[in-house]
Amino acid sequence: MKTYNLHIILILFLTGFSFYSCKDLDEININPNGIDPAKTNPKFLLGTVITETGTRVLGLGFGDIAGVMQHTQKDGWASGHNSYDWTTSQNWDDYYGNLRNAEEMRQKAHNMGLEFYEGAALVFKAYNFGIIADIWGDAPFSDALKGEEGVAKPVYDSQRDIYLGILAYLEEANTLLSKGQSQYTVDNTLDVLFGGSVIKWRKFANSLALRYYLRILDKEPSIAEAGIAKIINNPDKYPLTLDHADDAAFAYVGSSGSDSWPCNTKYNADETNWRRLKMCSTLVELLRDLKDPRLPVWADKIATPLVIDPSKPADFDKIIDGERVIGTGVAKTYEDNYKVPLNLNKDYIGLPPAWHANAQSYNLNPNLAQAPINPHASHISSMYKNATGDLLKTRMLSASEMYFILAELAWRGLPSIGTAEENFYAGIKASFDTWGVGDSYADYVARVTYDNTLEQIMWQKWIASWSAATEAWFDWRRTGLPALKPGTVVKRNAIPIRFYYGLNELDYNGDNVDVAIQNLDATNYNLEDGKNSAWSKMWLLKDTGKPW
Repeated sequence: MKTYNLHIILILFLTGFSFYSCKDLDEININPNGIDPAKTNPKFLLGTVITETGTRVLGLGFGDIAGVMQHTQKDGWASGHNSYDWTTSQNWDDYYGNLRNAEEMRQKAHNMGLEFYEGAALVFKAYNFGIIADIWGDAPFSDALKGEEGVAKPVYDSQRDIYLGILAYLEEANTLLSKGQSQYTVDNTLDVLFGGSVIKWRKFANSLALRYYLRILDKEPSIAEAGIAKIINNPDKYPLTLDHADDAAFAYVGSSGSDSWPCNTKYNADETNWRRLKMCSTLVELLRDLKDPRLPVWADKIATPLVIDPSKPADFDKIIDGERVIGTGVAKTYEDNYKVPLNLNKDYIGLPPAWHANAQSYNLNPNLAQAPINPHASHISSMYKNATGDLLKTRMLSASEMYFILAELAWRGLPSIGTAEENFYAGIKASFDTWGVGDSYADYVARVTYDNTLEQIMWQKWIASWSAATEAWFDWRRTGLPALKPGTVVKRNAIPIRFYYGLNELDYNGDNVDVAIQNLDATNYNLEDGKNSAWSKMWLLKDTGKPW
């Protein structure tokens, strides 16, 4: 897809001072330098709604959830990333800020008869409410966004009702976006997601709906199966995102720290945000075994291989011809101290998940600073030092994900497009094309034979969710796949399944959040948290036996 970097800059300029996502938009009518909301065209809100949502999505999927899902690990400031040391400091304010912007856009578009912008607003209302329900469970929905009506303490809707509400939004969006391109008033330059393409927006809406019908399949099978059949059996009415060029993704501008890739070193000169992110061994070992060409795109090779030479003195430790040669005594001391073997691979090495409190010491790293350069472990790719780039995009939904959803539907015997095997391979192909390694696809699938198991589908979907690991988290909760195991230095001996309700709600909307907390099911991993725990089960997981 095209990249609209210059237009993002324009949008940020036009909207940044007037439409900051966490503010009430109508407050600007008291600002003599602001724009009167009553006179504002909703097209100027679209860029803010897209970029603010996308930034939050990447912050999760390339941030701590990438640690939970064992794509990456940190060896500095690692507790939240590696060990799930989460607290009530997490909150949903940004998502409700995005929702206020989206609702403002929807209302204005509706009043002005601008169906394209109304449809786009509904897609992003669905997207943000979906994230909130996915992560927390019950949450304000029907009472949300009513601050101007005096609703300061909104009641919580059930997670189930929020899902059904967002599916209704997406159905309405599909209808609003169902006309030909020429029948809409669209400013292509201000749509940083799809360049004003109505059909791509429509595909996004329906693909998002298919994601959520699958999400609720185990809890509401009759509703989900009817929704899936409706979409699959009517491709003209419900087109889907099945080409990677139609992915819901946008590139970063790179003109400031706030509109650049989050771990870039252009605006973080000491490189700490990039340095502390290492590849996780769970991902690296699988990609190495599969000879997967995405590995060198996402990771750097180690700088200095380790070699154990029994012919040397036991305490020998010296760089020779670009390799660190050590004696058996050096290796034994390390392995006795840390209870893990040295990794002697010469190309890519990942940190084991939550393997030690002193994570920066992995594999005899000689640099023990808080954000170390480790010559014996793989950093994430050096391309992530850049502020912007062709592959540095926030990806909110992809063709690859859609194909893996279709593969799972076919595997389950539900309506799909093509067979499970066909969609399995198509999901891999879409991911390869996304990451610029499409030329390697034929050789890869010659080695990766489809084995007709859901486990294989979910492992490949997990790989393809790189930088968007939040969706992998939601899949893992639903299926227990891929079969990931927590590390040894973790807050609880189980991977978490939700975020804590935040301190803001606990302090200022206590009665309503208490009802939601009581609706959670405690598990063996709650311990001192009580029910407001990252290990409590919300409606979606109750009585499913998943993920544990």
